[in-house]
Amino acid sequence: MPRSKKGKKGASSKGSLRQEVLQLQLSGKSTPRSGRNGVKAESGVSDDDLASEVLSHYSSASESASVIDEGTAGGEVVDEQTAQEETEDKLKQCIDNVMDKSVKVRMSALDSLRQAFSSRLLVDFLLERRLTLSDCLERCLRKGGGEEQAAAATVCALLCVQLGGGPEGEEGFKVLRPILSSILIDDCASLSARQSCARALGMCCYVSSAEDAEAWALLITLCPASHLSNLINHHLPRLQACLDSADVNFRIAVGETIALLYELGRDIDRDFEYEDSDSLCDALKSLATDGNKHRAKNDRRKQRSIFREVLQYIENEDFSEERIRFGVEALYIDCWVRRRIYDAFKEVSESGVRHHLQWNPLLRDIFGFGAPLILDPSVKSSKISRTERHLYNSAAFKARTKLRNKVRDKRADVM
Repeated sequence: MPRSKKGKKGASSKGSLRQEVLQLQLSGKSTPRSGRNGVKAESGVSDDDLASEVLSHYSSASESASVIDEGTAGGEVVDEQTAQEETEDKLKQCIDNVMDKSVKVRMSALDSLRQAFSSRLLVDFLLERRLTLSDCLERCLRKGGGEEQAAAATVCALLCVQLGGGPEGEEGFKVLRPILSSILIDDCASLSARQSCARALGMCCYVSSAEDAEAWALLITLCPASHLSNLINHHLPRLQACLDSADVNFRIAVGETIALLYELGRDIDRDFEYEDSDSLCDALKSLATDGNKHRAKNDRRKQRSIFREVLQYIENEDFSEERIRFGVEALYIDCWVRRRIYDAFKEVSESGVRHHLQWNPLLRDIFGFGAPLILDPSVKSSKISRTERHLYNSAAFKARTKLRNKVRDKRADVM
């Protein structure tokens, strides 16, 4: 459901594709990142150097319109336009290096692009080169090994976040979707590549696709209410069975998804109740108090914390609110739907997610913040209260969710 089109629809995967996406996303394992070998490109400059210079240039350019060197007697002004052009030249070199014959050069270039895309907003630059970059990424996905495929899929997701939900983003996704789907359902592909492709498909469908979505947890948040009941009834028993998995990250992802489905069920029916809720709560209590010494201490602590939250929500509808500060604003995570959406963008953007929350129109639209704030420094001292900000954010998010649900329901009726 494109954000700029008043209601995006995610992709409707079929059969094994839908099951594969759900299974791989629930596994929750992080995708290995490409190494930073600092291999020299044809220009004689390493991609590590390119990445650091790209980040430093964009950091300085985004802070102010001009930079004054206080150490210079005449107050020398650094030409921002020149710095911007230099940075774009380095990004162009990174894109060229994605097509290099050397695997190491390609991997380093992909890592440089990942860092730049996750930490800065580069829409204008990418709009002119979206098809070229999409073709480069498609080649990496088709011909690269597992590690290169995983890195390229991550850049695909970031490119989608940069371009947003307009026709440009959808155009790029149409180029990349077939190969991402192909790798996802390929049993011979590496697990890391398939997980990264699942994450990229989910993110791109959420942001850019104009087709209906009935897949894993992120896309379920976009599903029309008329379809939710069937999905919840179908998936809850299967998810409960997955709680016996030996993988702690998988169990945690399953638990969070169960809480998400409960929340969605209660949104459409206040009296919603899972028919096998007693056995489900018993399984959750066991995981919330698990003291198995064979598991790592940190894993046990993380598991107990998450499953206590899940159990408290299912039994009492209690949710542990989280506040994410960025600039003078704050995002309040006060429900499982919001947490799933925020976590999805955080998985892709990593430490750059706060920058995107502050400046990226796509994320600000999704979370109901409106246009980016341009504040005079003196305004920072006159902040609204935490309660007022929380109430405003919650009301805005719920209002947008209701509007989008109406649009999706109408579209589902037409289909």
